[in-house]
Amino acid sequence: MSNNVTPVSSPWSAFAGPNLGYVMEQYDLFLQSPEEVEPELALLFQQFGAPVVVEGEVAVAASPAAAPTGDLQKTLAAIHLADAIRRHGHLAADIYPLNNRARNTKQIEESAFHLSAQDLAAIPATVFFKDVPANVKNGKDAIDYLKAVYTDKVAFEYRHVVVPEERDWIQSKIESGFFKQAQAPESKKAILDRLSHVESFEKFIHKTFVGQKRFSGEGLDTQIILLDEILNTAEANRVEKVRIGMAHRGRLNVLTHILHKPYDMMFSDFAHVANHLFMPEDGRLEITKGWTGDVKYHMGANYTRESGMKVKLSYNPSHLEVANPVVLGATRATQDDTTQSGPVQHDSSKGLGILLHGDAAFPGQGIVTEVMNFAKTEGFTTGGTIHIIANNMIGFTTELYDSRSTVYSSDPAKGYEIPVVHVNADSPEAVVQVGQFAAEYRQKFGKDIVIDLIGYRRHGHNETDDPTVTNPETYKLVAQHETVRALYGAQLVTEGLVTAEEVAAVDVAAYAEMQAAYDHVKEMQAQDDHQQPEMPEELKIEFPQVKTAVAMERLTKINDELLVFEENFEPQKKLGKILEKRRDAFTSAKIDWGHAETLAYATIIQDGTPIRFTGQDAQRGTFSQRHLVLHDKNNSKEFTPLHHISDANASFVVYNSPLTEAGVVGFEYGYSLEKSNALVVWEAQFGDFANMAQVMFDNFISGARAKWGQKSGLVMLLPHGYEGQGPEHSSSRMERFLQMSAENNWFVVNCSNAGNYYHLLRRQAALLGTEGVRPLVVVSPKYLLRHPLAAASAEQLATGSFQEVIEQPGLGTNVEAVERIVLGTGKVMIDLADHVKNGEGFDHLHIIRVEQLYPFPKAQVAAIIAKYPNVQEVVWVQEEPKNQGSWNYALETLYELAEGKKLRYVGRPTMSSTSEGDADSHKAAQAALIEAAVAEPVKVK
Repeated sequence: MSNNVTPVSSPWSAFAGPNLGYVMEQYDLFLQSPEEVEPELALLFQQFGAPVVVEGEVAVAASPAAAPTGDLQKTLAAIHLADAIRRHGHLAADIYPLNNRARNTKQIEESAFHLSAQDLAAIPATVFFKDVPANVKNGKDAIDYLKAVYTDKVAFEYRHVVVPEERDWIQSKIESGFFKQAQAPESKKAILDRLSHVESFEKFIHKTFVGQKRFSGEGLDTQIILLDEILNTAEANRVEKVRIGMAHRGRLNVLTHILHKPYDMMFSDFAHVANHLFMPEDGRLEITKGWTGDVKYHMGANYTRESGMKVKLSYNPSHLEVANPVVLGATRATQDDTTQSGPVQHDSSKGLGILLHGDAAFPGQGIVTEVMNFAKTEGFTTGGTIHIIANNMIGFTTELYDSRSTVYSSDPAKGYEIPVVHVNADSPEAVVQVGQFAAEYRQKFGKDIVIDLIGYRRHGHNETDDPTVTNPETYKLVAQHETVRALYGAQLVTEGLVTAEEVAAVDVAAYAEMQAAYDHVKEMQAQDDHQQPEMPEELKIEFPQVKTAVAMERLTKINDELLVFEENFEPQKKLGKILEKRRDAFTSAKIDWGHAETLAYATIIQDGTPIRFTGQDAQRGTFSQRHLVLHDKNNSKEFTPLHHISDANASFVVYNSPLTEAGVVGFEYGYSLEKSNALVVWEAQFGDFANMAQVMFDNFISGARAKWGQKSGLVMLLPHGYEGQGPEHSSSRMERFLQMSAENNWFVVNCSNAGNYYHLLRRQAALLGTEGVRPLVVVSPKYLLRHPLAAASAEQLATGSFQEVIEQPGLGTNVEAVERIVLGTGKVMIDLADHVKNGEGFDHLHIIRVEQLYPFPKAQVAAIIAKYPNVQEVVWVQEEPKNQGSWNYALETLYELAEGKKLRYVGRPTMSSTSEGDADSHKAAQAALIEAAVAEPVKVK
């Protein structure tokens, strides 16, 4: 509490005679059955204990027949009024700069509670406060004080917060006068100077680069003041890294004034002069670049403050809120210590995430609630995110009544018990206090908090847009409204802190600073050699050669250790038998998919690479194939065998994720960017579930390296395969990933062998932290997880490497007889292998499994085809419909490989759905395509 709070007399002094007796009786009831007591009285009992008279004598209980009358009813009504002010005062608050929304006072008027000023004056102030503010002498003063703090430039919604300690802390902050603390004179001058630079920056661009889009933040200029204060408070709390996410509006001002991208460097982007000519030499600003680039209001930066705290603004596409999980994933990575074996050591105090949202987007886009749902989940918590709604009261051209069904755009947050603070963006000093408060709350309680910064948008959606066409009334008000810099300057003049001439001088000096920076750009223009960035040489290598073999002795020891449980741990009986079979499988060449995967992870953490694995039901595996986390059948205690591997030099964690794809994929992508040495793996429950994360693949994962120079080694496992389970559980939509494949942006792999998958994971881990790293899309199996023809031997794991192409054993030995070569990928190739058995009767046939689809192993396939001089046909076989799967992607390359030979497609016809929905129909179609694939070529007469 602040030092302006003093205790006064007991609230029980308001009661006498029968009323006091009734209160005593209610107190006795409260001790026995508190739920039967009126909430207001219960609150008084909780705060002040047993009723006593002012002199300290214990009151004598009245007879049970005494009825509550007079003062008691007025007191209870007054308590209801105070509660209404705390609960609904925000509806009457002065939080709209344009004053274009009515302030609703009906719920907090004395008359609504049948109270008069005289009634209130007769009630002690202690009825309303545990610690009474100075100058509050009675109930009338108390109600006036509450109205003053709850209906001013800052408004509060916190009564939905469940934990009493949090509510009490927030309430004490509000009612102690924290939000009305005056800034020191020098602080006020600094705010004015900051606002002058923020405004001058926007005005200079508007005047100098006419017609160029910048998505101005004018109308919410104090957003910079708010971020300043949050960062200053975080710095004081020894936060090491801050990660910020925001869409395009106001982004250039944040880059310039929060990330300290110099004015000349920013203006060079508008003037089409190479901005590296203006990069500061102190090394504190870091900017990555791709070779295709992006518009300036999508770019990010990383800045190291004098204290050493690193602040990063995430790169972002135009899709507004989709950066949210990316930023939170990066934030989580700043908090995780992955250097030790066993589970990750998580310390949320090390990193802070700040998300800036649009007011229409916050309730409109589901990704927002997805990330709020992360807040208390073990694998995705970041110890509290500060959400800022950059509320300009409009969405493109859409007024709020068309964009949401709630009173405030912030309302979805209340379902997650997140406190909301609304603040008038034209009140800089209030904004400062809100920034301090939010950062303190987050650090103290480790929870999310929302700041609804309410302003307006001075221009249209962009600077070429005319908003008066669609929003004439709003923009009449905007045209008449002074900027916050002008308003605050006038306020300081009124206060006698500065003169009008001094305010003008500050503005002129700020604008002159912009002009000098632009003059520098023009001077440097002659030195611009206009070089186009190129793809790194290491990324041009389509097939990185990486040693992935592991000594047999090491593998044998790992396999044994994975089957040792801690003392008194008893797995479920059936599972125990399944795991025990892995001991024999290791020596009998029957290492299945989950077994090979676990061995790969064990070797990777021994090599010093941490692993983070998430997905819906990832611990067990959707198909009960993985069992990375075991549960004691007697008490559900968890045991993770990979935490007990000897010589492990990094952490391993696997988390079952919330039931969302977009949010989790974005989170894992962000984590992989921040912790580039970690193998980050996400698994879809079924491959087609990735549909819900398509925006992440389209806007981040596929193109971020080319656009922004951001390196990720994220692994995405997408279960895929046609087994008669219907359309939605068959296809991972691999065609979409293949369509986006270019410039070696990722690997797309469809393995048919557990050993090859083992080496694939080890190859991916070895590429982490190198220029050649790229994401990995794995079209992973379901049916093959336990198929004997997909199993591996220990020898394959110990001595092999990843094979982009695998020739079918038993076929192609009679070189002259081979007339048809069948190519395909994934599970259908095992169906073919099962059909041809040892190859007897199939001399005319050879089968090539394309394990890596992108980059396509063209040279390797061509070399195999060249061995067979009498080939008449090259066939591509797939389970997927002709307009889906890999056929259209591979077609151009297959034409080249066929070199005039007949090229045929074998598979399902074009279909609008991904597969049949009936198991019998599936079996018939599958059998037909297998027969067609292995048939002898038709002889041409």
